[in-house]
Amino acid sequence: MDSEYIIRPMMQNEIDFAIELAAIEGWNPGLHDRDCFYAADRDGFFIGLLNGQPIACLSAVKYSDSFGFMGLYIVKKPYRGQQYGFKLWHAGLNYLKGCNIGLDGVVAQQDNYKKSGFQAAYRNIRYQGLTGGQFPCNPELIELARIPFAQICSYDSAFFPADRAKFLRLWLTQPESIALGIIQSNQIIAYGVIRPCRVGYKVAPLFADNPLLAETLWLGLLASVKENQPVFLDICENNPHARALVERHDLQIVFETSRMYTKYMPALDFERMYGITSFELG
Repeated sequence: MDSEYIIRPMMQNEIDFAIELAAIEGWNPGLHDRDCFYAADRDGFFIGLLNGQPIACLSAVKYSDSFGFMGLYIVKKPYRGQQYGFKLWHAGLNYLKGCNIGLDGVVAQQDNYKKSGFQAAYRNIRYQGLTGGQFPCNPELIELARIPFAQICSYDSAFFPADRAKFLRLWLTQPESIALGIIQSNQIIAYGVIRPCRVGYKVAPLFADNPLLAETLWLGLLASVKENQPVFLDICENNPHARALVERHDLQIVFETSRMYTKYMPALDFERMYGITSFELG
């Protein structure tokens, strides 16, 4: 069977296969994630082909020579337990060799990730609520497109351990999405994105300098899309203000992951991080 199993980088349209598998697993991908993902690293998505048919996928995005992120690690059910995923996994690890590698591990797989050198850093928890409500009356809450992209990237750097400008340029301008920012004295002090997913919407990311700004941004994003739709927010347990936000709005836990790293936990600004960007790309 080995001679018929081929691992290679994905072409852009093949990322649809990975996203469809993610949807089957219940991960609720965004409707327009593919091009954003591919922009992050065109060589960082891998596919396993058995007799020419795709059966497995993995992302191993190299943001820099020192940091990468793995996700979308899925093998179609009939082919699990036969080493196909194992070989794909090691292809991704080899691609990111030398990097500090992050991932969001589902509970069932965390022990397996530890065998590859990953150590748990903290939990990320997905919550669910409903869209709707009144848009805040705040002139400082504006369309993110009105803020210079370089300023957004500079602000974003506090929440991610590597430059991800190529990814952000597409992520912030996805079709059907809404991206908002808050400015004071011509400086960005909060930003967030809400995008359509297979089920409802996700707010990702949600970054703000303080709890009041996070609340304003959250309300603005939820009021900007169709009301009474499911909305999801992935928070980092390290931020008690994020926990307070989901409790205040009576959001319900859907599931959790463990953020894991191979070398060390990056020094991120957790107190201003109210919603992470992606379980798949960090």
